[in-house]
Amino acid sequence: IYYGADDNGSGTSALMEIAEAVVSNNTAPKRGFLFLAVSGEEKGLLGSKHYVKTPFIPLSNTVADLNIDMIGRNAPDSVYIIGSNMISQDLHEINEYAASRMDQIFLNYRYNSKDDPKRFYYRSDHYSFAQFGIPIVFYFAGVHEDYHKPTDTVDKINFEKLEKVSRLIYLTGWGVANNNTRPRKNAGKIPSLPDQIKY
Repeated sequence: IYYGADDNGSGTSALMEIAEAVVSNNTAPKRGFLFLAVSGEEKGLLGSKHYVKTPFIPLSNTVADLNIDMIGRNAPDSVYIIGSNMISQDLHEINEYAASRMDQIFLNYRYNSKDDPKRFYYRSDHYSFAQFGIPIVFYFAGVHEDYHKPTDTVDKINFEKLEKVSRLIYLTGWGVANNNTRPRKNAGKIPSLPDQIKY
């Protein structure tokens, strides 16, 4: 049995908690939220690719995509941020501001490069949205010795970290939803899939 506690039980749990926080807020956001739990990422981003081909809301009305994939392990006070400034510097700054309102959360940009050898920017569901020029942030805590193994069990999840990263994502989403303007796109070409990555 592959329990998948971190990959991606942690992201799915965060999604549900953030959704509950949004609907429990006494103030309605200016923009709506759409919560997607897609599957088939390891087979080639199948769920997110299907969604962008047949979206529930027109992609032209999709302001940003915040992708949560594996946030329950590794360094307790940090999370990798990938892609936040690649399409929209505005989104990057909203995420930075959200982090500044929290205690003890470090945003690590180690893998925030289109040319990083591990190619994380191209390997999770945010990339399906990025290809359409939708600003994205990928929240990721890194791989570990239990990655894609039956030993990825719930007893190894750091729930304090999971709560902290979930709060960061909620605050970023709330900031995007309530900003007077949608995140502006940077000048330049939308990133394309490098030849080295095949799905």
